[in-house]
Amino acid sequence: MTQVTRKTVRIPDGGAVREVLDRIGDKWSLLVIGTLREGPLRFGELREAVAGISQRMLTLTLAHLVEDGLVARTAYAEVPPRVEYELTELGRTLLPLLVSLAEWAMAHRDEINANRTAPKA
Repeated sequence: MTQVTRKTVRIPDGGAVREVLDRIGDKWSLLVIGTLREGPLRFGELREAVAGISQRMLTLTLAHLVEDGLVARTAYAEVPPRVEYELTELGRTLLPLLVSLAEWAMAHRDEINANRTAPKA
């Protein structure tokens, strides 16, 4: 009988998976991406729509998402200047995953909260 061994492929130090999850798995990125799902928004509109985010954190989050190609920043030569943010095609590919994650979170929120408050053995 021939024995088959499976070789596990390891990504050094988490590689691309860790990099991507570090970026989109932070506290604000998925909320910003989800907020932009309906179309472009200005900075102030985004800040109002994402409850609890500070101006500094929104600025940093948008800069990272733009750098990664998930969000596009468009500046219009107007007075006063107008800047809009919208999802790129790459950013839109995250929407089905984001919706699934949000649905899972809502479906299991009570159970998770109950586990958090349950007496520890």
